[in-house]
Amino acid sequence: MRALSSPIRLMIIDELSRGERCVCELQPLFAIGQSTLSRHLAALKNVGILAERREGTKVFHRLATPCILNAFACVMGVLQADARQRADVSGLEDGP
Repeated sequence: MRALSSPIRLMIIDELSRGERCVCELQPLFAIGQSTLSRHLAALKNVGILAERREGTKVFHRLATPCILNAFACVMGVLQADARQRADVSGLEDGP
């Protein structure tokens, strides 16, 4: 879970959910240096979330465990349910 604590890493996972990318394709999407991006990619690879393949001098990254996206959907469901519940309780407090 520590590997998922970085907003940059979550954005990387989101981007890779749409398909395999090389660092040269990811770099323009993030306001960080290439070495910092590579460290984030390595952290996700080290815990088994990402996999890579080499093609010449390029390294392509992909989700090794696409089921991680299910966890994101679950978290979003919990947050949405909580927001609805808070809105309902707030509406009761503002009653007649």
